[in-house]
Amino acid sequence: MSVARQGVLLGVAAYLIWGLSALYWPLVEPTGAVEILALRVLWSPVAVGILVLALGRRRQVAAIVRRPRDLALLSLAGVLTSVNWALFIWATMNGHVVDASLGYFITPLVSVMLGVALLGERLRAGQWAAIGLGAVAVAVLTVAYGGFPWIALTLAATFGAYGLIKKRVGAGAVEGLMVETAVLFPFAAVYTVVIQASGQATFGHVSVANTLLGIGSGFVMMAPMLLFSAATTRIPLSLVGMLQFIEPVVQFLVGVLVFGEVMPAARWAAFALLWVSLAVLTAEGLRRRRSPASAARPAPRRSSRSSRTVSSAVRDPEARP
Repeated sequence: MSVARQGVLLGVAAYLIWGLSALYWPLVEPTGAVEILALRVLWSPVAVGILVLALGRRRQVAAIVRRPRDLALLSLAGVLTSVNWALFIWATMNGHVVDASLGYFITPLVSVMLGVALLGERLRAGQWAAIGLGAVAVAVLTVAYGGFPWIALTLAATFGAYGLIKKRVGAGAVEGLMVETAVLFPFAAVYTVVIQASGQATFGHVSVANTLLGIGSGFVMMAPMLLFSAATTRIPLSLVGMLQFIEPVVQFLVGVLVFGEVMPAARWAAFALLWVSLAVLTAEGLRRRRSPASAARPAPRRSSRSSRTVSSAVRDPEARP
């Protein structure tokens, strides 16, 4: 099997597992979303720490801690990803899996807008058209819901901002994740002690299965992270970006087919607009990468960084929470 084919298979496996994680969190009930998040934060440093030791990256982690700017940015990134995960877990446990998938479909559009607003990137006509279609899709959902689609947009905004911070820091996936989870560990520990002492905790008090699933909340991300890291070393970033849409598609199918979430005509219309928007955005990103002119002319340093973040319309391969 060729190296490229290995990379594709590894990437597909990683995104499938991430997408199917929507099935995991309801299994942890009656534990609530906040307690699950606390357990994830408690056990994630253990899981990632094992990976750090196995890969021999203790010095890289120590180097990040000695840089105040990077430590502050990664702390903020940890807060953003915690909000993102808390909302995602709550959504999967309360019949909003389709809304969660919508949020991850919207994320590339948020990345584009952040690139325009904060990195000063100029967009092509096709990219502006994609953003316009995305805005129309959100407007359709707002009218259909009779309110703001806050779940999807909060997920997209927090993850888009998270990816931008990770690009600013430029730390490796494993090292950055180790610092993010370690920073939040004391808060999760205090919260867990308080609810255990007050008798409000479910972890360790329901069943052996519930306890094991709670512990697994910190380890459940290790397998896809390892698969994803292996994939990114074997295939181009543009191909990684195309594979990323597997995750929200799987979440969408889980919401509709497994949990039986209702899909009225207006929601189908909004999703159709969004899928067309993402197809246009992906095509524009691929065309820009393959352009002979752009290949022959070295891009300015700032544009190079922002084009990787924005024009390819992909989430940071080193920034998956």
